[in-house]
Amino acid sequence: MNVPLPLLQVRNLRVEFGRHSAVRDVNFDLFAAESVGLVGESGAGKSTLARALLRLLRPAQGSVVLAGLDLLKCPPAMMRAQRRNLQIVFQDPLASLNPRMTVGDAIAEPLIIFEPGLTAAARQGKVAAMLERVGLRADMASRYPHEFSGGQCQRIGIARAAVLRPNLLVCDEAVSSLDVSIQGQIINLLLDLQQEMGMAILFISHNLAVVRQLSHRVLVMYLGKLVEVASSEALFAAPVHPYTRALLAAVPRIPPLAGAPAPLAETSLPADSIAQGCAFRDRCPYALPLCASVDPPLAEIAAGRWVACHRSHETLNPLSYAQ
Repeated sequence: MNVPLPLLQVRNLRVEFGRHSAVRDVNFDLFAAESVGLVGESGAGKSTLARALLRLLRPAQGSVVLAGLDLLKCPPAMMRAQRRNLQIVFQDPLASLNPRMTVGDAIAEPLIIFEPGLTAAARQGKVAAMLERVGLRADMASRYPHEFSGGQCQRIGIARAAVLRPNLLVCDEAVSSLDVSIQGQIINLLLDLQQEMGMAILFISHNLAVVRQLSHRVLVMYLGKLVEVASSEALFAAPVHPYTRALLAAVPRIPPLAGAPAPLAETSLPADSIAQGCAFRDRCPYALPLCASVDPPLAEIAAGRWVACHRSHETLNPLSYAQ
């Protein structure tokens, strides 16, 4: 059996700001046409990880290999050429657009940079087609961002990112500022574009319902470290890591899930002491003395399921969150 090679391979990635490690020894793969959700509390390091993958900031160590090329070792000219394969959709749709540029010019800018051989008419045709593809009209190209709603601006941001047909699209909280009804429309648009273009999506969000709808696999991050990796179906049906269980239990339910863990307490562990053991130990109802001295590695406990917990092989009676 031929096993497909990952489109993106991340190994031992670490990002530091002074003495603080914002991302710690992250390892994961992302395959072509796959959607992977990245979840965790605010401050977990999700956006920092995304920016490190795109080399918008320099990691302290590790490798980010895209289609066989280590992006962290690329010289500037080669990295600029790779930018067309790496695109991002930001959280604030209006702030991510230049207020002095028409939306047509904003969508055309990547084409001007990466496809300079296009004639003006061909470029205008691609912009018009892309606007219509994301549910807007071609005659809107002459308008400015302030003339659009938040959902429309996010569609424009997606059009700008997708016009080059990238291999990898990073969505950093791309729907969190939108109304619930608009969120569903944007998710459906992303899924349609992925099916059409075959691009991989790394979807960063704290909205677990959206991640469940969109993602094939889910990465759970806590204080800069991945603590659980599993298929979306397996993770939501039976979370293993205590943090994942508490994170899912915090989702409002009507009626509340019987026997669900108590809501998470505030983080009490100083950031500079996490190297001494498990960063989640002070909030974990299953902590052992070992957890204070040894940081558990992310280990595979079943096919395709990785957990960073000293007690992951024990029967923790994981609750079912399947609906």
